[in-house]
Amino acid sequence: MARQSLQNRPDVRDENEPRDWRERIRTSRLGTMGVLTLTAALVVLGAYFLRPDAPIAAKAGNEGSVEAVELTAAASGPAPEIGQAAPGFTGVSIDGKPVSLDQLKGRPVWLTFGASWCSACRVEAPDIQAAHAEGEPKDLAIVAFYLSEEAMTVKTFAQRLGLTFDQVPDPQTQVASSYRVMGIPAHFFIDRDGVLRSTHVGILSEEKIATALKEIG
Repeated sequence: MARQSLQNRPDVRDENEPRDWRERIRTSRLGTMGVLTLTAALVVLGAYFLRPDAPIAAKAGNEGSVEAVELTAAASGPAPEIGQAAPGFTGVSIDGKPVSLDQLKGRPVWLTFGASWCSACRVEAPDIQAAHAEGEPKDLAIVAFYLSEEAMTVKTFAQRLGLTFDQVPDPQTQVASSYRVMGIPAHFFIDRDGVLRSTHVGILSEEKIATALKEIG
């Protein structure tokens, strides 16, 4: 009779009744330790993929992904305008080489603005490097500016990703300010005469890269 009354009570489990696997884990010390270990492993794995130097594939974003930036230098000169002369710039690459727009006149120029911590910039870096390998023999100049970063940080980032085009630190964001960069990655395509032909903010697809480069010859 007592057994029958227990069966009729949903809140009381018959000791002879097989336990659900979830209940066995909850009531087992070994099972609890296993759950805690698995949770800790997932936390560590997530932290690994969120590091600034995490593998590119781990942070692959969608086309057009962009990250906002704050400029420390005041904007100077007129804002860039398509069809007009691009703002001049000067800088020193991580190899100690002076880089300026005047120096590059007569060549098609692709300026990119980014940062080593920018996941979207890491995603598109291999496509920019591929464009450099194909376009350098045709006189294409690609210059990458790194906002608020010093030469050693930029050099480490470029070496890790195998980037061989000009890498220029912009620690005070002076060049970024003159180009009115508000989000990265940002791209400016300048023709052989120094005229700005197109601008893009966010990750560029291979098709958009090809179209923009065709515009500047």
